Amino acid sequence: MELNLTSKTAVVTGAGRGIGLATVRTLVSEGVRVIGSARTITPELKETGALTVSADLSTADGVAALMAEAHTEFGAVDLLVNNVGGGDDVEPVGFLDTDDSRWTGVFDINLLSAVRATRAALPGLIERRGSIVNVSSINSRLPAAGPVAYSAAKAALTSLGKSLAEEFGPQGVRVNTVSPGAVRTAIWEDPDGFGGKVAAAAGAEHAAFLAQIPQAFGITTGRITEPQEVAALIAFLLSDVAGNITGADFVIDGGTVKAL
Repeated sequence: MELNLTSKTAVVTGAGRGIGLATVRTLVSEGVRVIGSARTITPELKETGALTVSADLSTADGVAALMAEAHTEFGAVDLLVNNVGGGDDVEPVGFLDTDDSRWTGVFDINLLSAVRATRAALPGLIERRGSIVNVSSINSRLPAAGPVAYSAAKAALTSLGKSLAEEFGPQGVRVNTVSPGAVRTAIWEDPDGFGGKVAAAAGAEHAAFLAQIPQAFGITTGRITEPQEVAALIAFLLSDVAGNITGADFVIDGGTVKAL
């Protein structure tokens, strides 16, 4: 399928690895000029050929620096992927162990980063009749499946996408959400990441825990999602091929969510 993205410009947040890195690679392969942002610019991100910006997107200053660089390089952007989110910083704790600072931190990175980046990009997106994809999570639909602050922030992000689609759709801007389930990224595979912490809390060996995820999560396909599969969905939604899709939330989870 020809996505007709050649010569478009894009900003991808959380681009250093995982879904963000896969999205940068996919867009670059489609001929998109990309700025990829992360707190740490990884060698893998540099190798994509994208422009890179190191920024802490949990802060207003970090988002402002990223978008200023995008406007300097591109004038305005056609495409925005709000992918950055909690992972390394998410702890497998309950509500009573989640204090105000943790709530604030989780919402800063998972919700307000998207709010700030979108606000900065929207004048150009309106001018170019552009497209936004926000990367949420099935935790927005299954709040009991993960830490309460993370689930609440992702639910808010999904709601934000719907509101933006309604407000700016008449001006030609499409906004959609992608909600992955478990994806083969460092969040799960790093022994020091979220998955490693969950395994340790359960008294399980990390590798054995990972192998049991499809069964434990009720994944119909019997495997977790690959980052490039999420990236392909994001690229499709950004493209004019999906020109009449807006305000939608696409779940990509191998069948984990069973409800309508």
